[in-house]
Amino acid sequence: MSAASAVSADDLVGQLYNSLREIAHRERLRAGRPQTLQTTALISETYVKLSRHGHWESREHFLATAAKAMRHVLVDNARARLAQKRGGGQIAGDLEEAEEATGIQDLELLKLDEALAALEQQDARLAAVVECRFFAGYTDEETARVLKVSDRTVRRDWLQARAWLFREMTSED
Repeated sequence: MSAASAVSADDLVGQLYNSLREIAHRERLRAGRPQTLQTTALISETYVKLSRHGHWESREHFLATAAKAMRHVLVDNARARLAQKRGGGQIAGDLEEAEEATGIQDLELLKLDEALAALEQQDARLAAVVECRFFAGYTDEETARVLKVSDRTVRRDWLQARAWLFREMTSED
């Protein structure tokens, strides 16, 4: 695709802002911490990541990258919250305080991110399906358009990826 036909992030964000807002709202609630990362903040942080990319081959390319960017923003925020809860390197007063400060939802999100990185090494398309379905909240149809596969393939990949991630996240180390 030539530079003239490429689409800028600003153009696509303008065209897709309402969709991004709905996705961001769903995903910040799904992340379990709606009070710490507002929808507008999630969109803004995602936009910053997307604007570094520059131009997009298509709407689908933009949406696939937006899903990955939202994943990174949510994971980065979970890491930051965990660091704050742990006192930013300070030692907790006792074991009970330390247990209360761990932020189970944040830990689960980080564990999911690690498992997803491992899945990406084995099957990049399965990982992309998870990013689209879980982190961006896309439907099967939207995910199929973004990944240029059939709806049926998305459903099959989604089931396979969820099973793989469940095994990975529940296995004893």
